[in-house]
Amino acid sequence: MKIILVMGLPGAGKTTLADELAPKLNAKRLNADEVRKAANDWDFSEEGRTRQAKRMADFALKLKSEGNYVIADFICPTPEARKLFPADYIIWVDTIKEGRFDDTNQMFVKPEKYDFKVTSQDAKLWTSKIIKEIK
Repeated sequence: MKIILVMGLPGAGKTTLADELAPKLNAKRLNADEVRKAANDWDFSEEGRTRQAKRMADFALKLKSEGNYVIADFICPTPEARKLFPADYIIWVDTIKEGRFDDTNQMFVKPEKYDFKVTSQDAKLWTSKIIKEIK
């Protein structure tokens, strides 16, 4: 079982892609907004984002330990946040130049390491390509 991180800027198509992928892999879903809502933690400072990455990691590891594929979609904007999240496979959704939040755009560092790069907003097309690569 793997933990798959679908990362990128807000509005890039992470959630749409993750929602397409999850049923094909019979995976459990982790959505950053839903996890933040459950924790009632809307702090988007670097400290808040670090807390969120740790929170997402804890949930992902628990689900993986129960024998599940896990697909997590969240911005994961910095190399530090990415180091905290135990992804086995990273999908970078690189479909837009800027997201809708200036603070996130300024903080976001393009990943140097990833396993798959999505370059257009066509979740069905990319899902079939990703599934072939993962399986």
